[in-house]
Amino acid sequence: MKTSFISAQINSIEEPASRVQRPRVPWWSFTKTALAAAALRLVAQERLTLDETFDDRPYTLRQLLQHRAGVPDYGSLPSYHAAVQRGEKPWDVGELLDRVRADRLEFEPDCGWRYSNIGYFFVRRKIEEITGHDIGSALRHLVFDALRLDSVRVLTAADDLADTAWGNEQGYDPGWVYHGLLAGTADDAARFLHELMSGGVLPDELLTEMIKSVPLGGGLRNRPWEKTGYGLGLMIGQMALAGAAFGHSGAGPGSVSAVYHFNDLITPRTVAAFAQADAEGAAEFEVTRLACS
Repeated sequence: MKTSFISAQINSIEEPASRVQRPRVPWWSFTKTALAAAALRLVAQERLTLDETFDDRPYTLRQLLQHRAGVPDYGSLPSYHAAVQRGEKPWDVGELLDRVRADRLEFEPDCGWRYSNIGYFFVRRKIEEITGHDIGSALRHLVFDALRLDSVRVLTAADDLADTAWGNEQGYDPGWVYHGLLAGTADDAARFLHELMSGGVLPDELLTEMIKSVPLGGGLRNRPWEKTGYGLGLMIGQMALAGAAFGHSGAGPGSVSAVYHFNDLITPRTVAAFAQADAEGAAEFEVTRLACS
């Protein structure tokens, strides 16, 4: 069966298209880009530091955002996936951190790379601590309100996910995404990344830091990547035909996401694609197709 997409794109030399009412879609790990942008906004306000120790731990905010802190991840825990599959209530934070052994680093900071949702949970918790607000309110205040991205919300319950484009047949509880799960329209996803990459969210010096990439390797099977790397909350590399790519992909029960800015094209553009599919490659190939069309 042919995959159907919900997509949006913005040409970097044009004004964003007029706003239309469209369904919200789960942003999955594109949420990390928003968390990184919010944390860097706090750095710009001198309320958080990028390269000093984070909460008296041997790593920094930069290392957390770039997955180079050595913090373990719950994605490798069979018990985590089994609990989700059984439809259990999400563990409380203390139980999660104990199960993951979050205090035990898998490598010395800056001496390896390990994708870590727990690391981004620590970033979420710090944003909430500094602002005194829950993560949804903090992200609106720090990032989304100024850009007038009114559709974006943090999903906190299974019913919230059921109210997005493809529903929630599996009854998945977004509480299992400990760093938070955003949902919004495809248009607002594209607008957010467009504004971020165009300098409308962060000072130039912090955007420069955000797009500094740690090289991770070459192509990925069944995905359009030819080179891969990671910045601060950004997947960065080269995609077939479209060239340099900055953004994030994501996947969760029932759908996938890909939101990328392509600046090597004759007309640079930002493209978002969301699909009811199992593999991130489906959305990634769609954004490259749209970028090059």
